[in-house]
Amino acid sequence: MLVPTVVGLVVAVVLLVAGNPQGLRFTVPLATVVGVAGVGLGLVALAVLMLRRALARARAAGAAQAREVERVAHRRFLDRLDHELKNPLTAIHAAAASVSATTTDDDRHSPVAVIDAQAARMGRLVGDLRKIAALDSQPIEQEPVDVEALAEDVVSAVQEELAVQGELAGQGAAGRDITVALPRVPWPLPPVRGDVDLLFVALYNVLSNAVKFSPEGARIELRGFEEEGAVVLEVADSGAGIPPDEVSFVWDELARGSNTRGVQGSGLGLAMVHAVVRRHGGQVQLSSRLGHGTSVRLRLPTARG
Repeated sequence: MLVPTVVGLVVAVVLLVAGNPQGLRFTVPLATVVGVAGVGLGLVALAVLMLRRALARARAAGAAQAREVERVAHRRFLDRLDHELKNPLTAIHAAAASVSATTTDDDRHSPVAVIDAQAARMGRLVGDLRKIAALDSQPIEQEPVDVEALAEDVVSAVQEELAVQGELAGQGAAGRDITVALPRVPWPLPPVRGDVDLLFVALYNVLSNAVKFSPEGARIELRGFEEEGAVVLEVADSGAGIPPDEVSFVWDELARGSNTRGVQGSGLGLAMVHAVVRRHGGQVQLSSRLGHGTSVRLRLPTARG
């Protein structure tokens, strides 16, 4: 109401001065008219600015609300998928076990063994989907986590797994050149706040992916640095890389690259990483060049930040 009133008064004054009607017993200096007009235009500009800001806030609120609705719907879908698949998979697994118990065929490639193995695989897949869905709603620990100790535990676990795979293949340790570069001077990385088990899973999945998609003897680097109240852990490899048009989908559940056929995996590893890091208030970033390698960064708030 204020702005139209002021504008109306300004227009009336200008018309009176310009027309100089009969009976007008006072005159208004031009400077006064210009000043009043300037104030009126300023108020109009201010009103337009406030309106734009209000619309921007409304759009942002609407986008945030839409993202939350999408997240809730997604979680409900995963919960329903878990519910619908759990019982059939249990029945398949039990039936396969029953048939296997009545036969003498111990071949792991037999139809019964294949059915049992695939049912177990689907069971693990559903379990991982359940964990991802639960991360958005369940509380997590908020304790200081030693980043260097976390990195050492993850690298040790991956190297042990490589050694076992090499022994099973009769080739000795399946070598990858994994190097760790974390600063110690002038001070080490500060602890991050969160759940050490979940953070282990996230970093392990990233490093395990780097190993899985890198050739024998390839160099893989685990680096860390502090940046603006956060610790950034980066895993860089010299593997196959990801096609450019597929990079934006790597954090989705069940997403697998078109160049990963023949490599075992469920497509849930990076989805789990994204869920864990987001739950800790952090961000994830992936960059890749096809045929050169991939870099994945986990940015986690420090315990003192």
